Amino acid sequence: MNVETRIKLDKFKPRDYQLPLLDAILNKGYKRVIGIWPRRAGKDICGWNIIIRAALQRIGTYFYVFPTYSSGRKILWDAINIQGMRVLDYLPNELIESKNEQLMRIRLKNGSSIQVIGSDNYDNSIVGTNPVGIVWSEYAIMDPMAYSFARPILAANDGWSVFLSTPRGKNFFWEMLQIAEHSPEWFVHKLTIEDTNHLSPENWEREKREMSEDLLQQEYYCSFSLGVEGSFYAKYIDRIRINGQIGQVPWEPSFRVNSSWDIGVRDSTSIILYQCVGQVIRIVDCYENNKQGLEHYVEWLSSKPYLYGKHFAPFDIKVKEWGSGITRWEKARQLGIEFHIADSFHDGSKKIGLMDGIEAARSIIPKCWIDEVKCDRLIKCLENYRQEYDSKNKVYKSQPLHNEFSHMADAFRYLALSQPKTKDGMSEEDFNKQWMKVVYGDNSSMPAVFRNDLPNY
Repeated sequence: MNVETRIKLDKFKPRDYQLPLLDAILNKGYKRVIGIWPRRAGKDICGWNIIIRAALQRIGTYFYVFPTYSSGRKILWDAINIQGMRVLDYLPNELIESKNEQLMRIRLKNGSSIQVIGSDNYDNSIVGTNPVGIVWSEYAIMDPMAYSFARPILAANDGWSVFLSTPRGKNFFWEMLQIAEHSPEWFVHKLTIEDTNHLSPENWEREKREMSEDLLQQEYYCSFSLGVEGSFYAKYIDRIRINGQIGQVPWEPSFRVNSSWDIGVRDSTSIILYQCVGQVIRIVDCYENNKQGLEHYVEWLSSKPYLYGKHFAPFDIKVKEWGSGITRWEKARQLGIEFHIADSFHDGSKKIGLMDGIEAARSIIPKCWIDEVKCDRLIKCLENYRQEYDSKNKVYKSQPLHNEFSHMADAFRYLALSQPKTKDGMSEEDFNKQWMKVVYGDNSSMPAVFRNDLPNY
């Protein structure tokens, strides 16, 4: 950049903690950079100024990507900073040749172009283009397929990516961080509120009063493990990991393998394979896919060397249809799978409630040994399965958030509820006693008149 350009770009005065990120891209030549900063630490202001300077250094196409197209318009294109200046105005008008409001695209006089796009439309906005630099804003909540499509283009163009985000649990962004932290080709810049001190004492005290501890850990201390707001199972998974119960869990040929299913029509279908060895539940394998017929999943089961015991599915398997004209229950029988209903009482007439099922799942996690390699998807889903948060009323909603982690977590819930049914020859009375013990522990034997925790059926 020449002296004139440096003067024109003097509206942005980076904070001290922002300098290493700018230096990594603009001076040191890193091609892959991760910036994990606390909330309100100026990620997008810094990212926008990185892309401006890069576009002036090297002529090419640059994308600033948000989780959605609409969030890009709100957070950057139409945004105003706390000083009352439009974020776009960090790029001086003297350097602009044209601006397209509808496409959120700016063409510079030197021949470069910068465009704000959304990862929700990556197949139209990225595929077939030729970017040399991309900034990804709040990457942890994006569609990760967007980067998968952009990656080979950037490699061919000797291009770069900057991933800016706060954590959202141990998802694909966390996996990327594990790779980056052990590779000299990546630059990782992870900070907490104690590193940045970017809030005034008054604002920081207000944030601590109004936010839960989980959310504070996620948003201001950039925690991947503590910051899964409202997680149902994360702390239980952390405990068994510390106890060494997540690792290599080989299949025991002398015990039958049971399967627990969450079956989707348009959504994902998830299967968990497990063995009951005494009081221990050995989870040896799992599988998830979508938009596949039941035949696909039966074929997957058949490809495994296991001797199968019982197969469990949710209550609604007899109601919803898999395909044309017959229920999934009937279709499964035709393919050789005899399903048992996991989330019902022994007579099959009553469905066990969702929250009771979640409580049953919590109670069995300490008994579980989970294969870390074959069941990595299950572990990730259990760590990220959480309640939906009502930001307006600052309370958790009663129902879990339905997202990519829900289906495998549901299959685990059915696994928990199936435990009393894995034994043959059990009477209805024995089953109901065992189920109540799974959910309510030692209180299950207390007379109902003295209890207030019984479900209403």
